[in-house]
Amino acid sequence: MLNLTGKNALVTGIANNRSIAWGIAQQLHKAGANLGITYLPDDKGKMEKKVAELVEPLNPSLFLPCNVQNDEQIQSTFETIQDKWGKLDILIHCLAFANKDDLSGGFSQTSRSGFNTALEISTYSLVQLSGAAKPLMTEGGSIITLTYLGGVRAIPNYNVMGVAKAGLEASVRYLAAELGLQNIRVNAISAGPIRTLASSAVGGILDMIHHVEEVAPLRRTVTQQEVGNTAAFLASDLASGITGQVLYVDAGYEIMGM
Repeated sequence: MLNLTGKNALVTGIANNRSIAWGIAQQLHKAGANLGITYLPDDKGKMEKKVAELVEPLNPSLFLPCNVQNDEQIQSTFETIQDKWGKLDILIHCLAFANKDDLSGGFSQTSRSGFNTALEISTYSLVQLSGAAKPLMTEGGSIITLTYLGGVRAIPNYNVMGVAKAGLEASVRYLAAELGLQNIRVNAISAGPIRTLASSAVGGILDMIHHVEEVAPLRRTVTQQEVGNTAAFLASDLASGITGQVLYVDAGYEIMGM
């Protein structure tokens, strides 16, 4: 029933084979979507090479550099989509960053530049990419982002990223309210802790994972594939009535009080 054949999907945020974005890309491909992949360019081209080799089995029809702090690269990305595809159906936003110094220690000591960086990359980028995608989603569409429990609860060593995720979840609601008029749905997946390149910056990530395994109703954490399955569902017509929501894919941890 879950069929994305004929759908064009842009996936951002793949860094390596542990990335949640990689799990999502795999499941979209399995469902038949035509993929476009973006990567974060660097001076030596290491990320381009690494991501290109990883996604080769998915046969993406677009492979583009896109640093969301660079307006020209964002514009170029969506101009290429317009030229090559003509339309966009699915946008996967898996982008987050904060300086490691701003994750630990006292939250009141967060630097101005660190706060701005975290909010720009982790929160504003969803707004900006959604605005760029809007005119290309001529047949409606689905925009999906990744959040975490730290956006609604205080999590040790998360600090400014929690504020960024709270802003991200609010952005989901405001974007859903606006873009619903064009049959564009906007949702977030709140995944349980998974060992990724991004989560490695969070102090005590292994302790967090072990805690979830002990407390969550399913007595385990989740996999990239499980998050990818949920993203594929949200991108499909099976989720045609769902927008503005945060779906928890965390083995049930979010419901627990102790």
